[in-house]
Amino acid sequence: MFKKSRPKNITQSSTPVSANCSDHLYENNNQLSKMYQSSNHRDVSPPPPVRRPQLVFHCQLAHGSPTGFISGFSNVKQLYEKVAENYDFPVSEILFCTLNTHKVDMKCLLGGQIGLEDFIFAHKKGRPKEVELVKSDDALGLTITDNGAGYAFIKRIKEGSIVDKIPHIQVGDHIERLDGQNMVGKRHFEVAKILKEIPKGSTFTIRLVEPLKSGFSNIGVKTKKGAKTNYGSGKETLRFKADGKAEIEERDDVMDAGLEKINTILENFLGINDSELASQIWEKAQGKENSMDFAEAIDNSDLEEFGFTDDLIIEIWGAITDARAGR
Repeated sequence: MFKKSRPKNITQSSTPVSANCSDHLYENNNQLSKMYQSSNHRDVSPPPPVRRPQLVFHCQLAHGSPTGFISGFSNVKQLYEKVAENYDFPVSEILFCTLNTHKVDMKCLLGGQIGLEDFIFAHKKGRPKEVELVKSDDALGLTITDNGAGYAFIKRIKEGSIVDKIPHIQVGDHIERLDGQNMVGKRHFEVAKILKEIPKGSTFTIRLVEPLKSGFSNIGVKTKKGAKTNYGSGKETLRFKADGKAEIEERDDVMDAGLEKINTILENFLGINDSELASQIWEKAQGKENSMDFAEAIDNSDLEEFGFTDDLIIEIWGAITDARAGR
């Protein structure tokens, strides 16, 4: 028979170790181990957390102001609050913001994302005005959007339409009241629906608030002679998410094409244009392979309140698949 091998440097003792002695040795070993661990914790401190530098954006009031700096926001409402705080006026005075231009240019409207090098221009409330008009056609020719903070305004006026013939109604005007009914706090699709439901041949009154204008409307951001500005030229964007968070992302040409297609469909079906809404719709399509799964994702989200029809869902899904395929 083979004997069990043992370490050569250990000799057997003729006196057996008692249970109490064994417990005592075990306790001592535990104490030594704890002292060693405690010593290690004192000597080796954990590395400090890596913090990303805070993003800072340039801003101005569109009608004219010194340049300010804002940071620490993760959605459009917080951005408005930072601008209002910087210039010391109520946030309710802001109608909307444009990027890299002080003009009322809806192509540059701040939506669901902002480039890291974009310059923000805030447009404040200006002169109120009331217009009485007759709805002589089924459609007024308006495309409505909103600022994400309770103000719906005109983003586009169709050429040759009823409204196009009324010079007092302009792009950028906030729709404050319709026949005395307050529109503040309503989403763009709600305002568009109310306008659509006005019977043909009816006369109604629309109260508007135009963006504040300046006598120096052609003066832009001051720069030194020969200096080159890079506003709006960056490849990275700060994208506002539906869950209230903001993430830095690379510009995605496929996504941008998809958002443009989605917005075109929203305008044709609902009379609204909303880059943030288009972004939310695009996100719901991620990982979906057919229109049924896409429709289910829409129905199980906050987007259900828009009441998208089956035809609209199919059109949007077609636009998304076209964008993915580069068409």
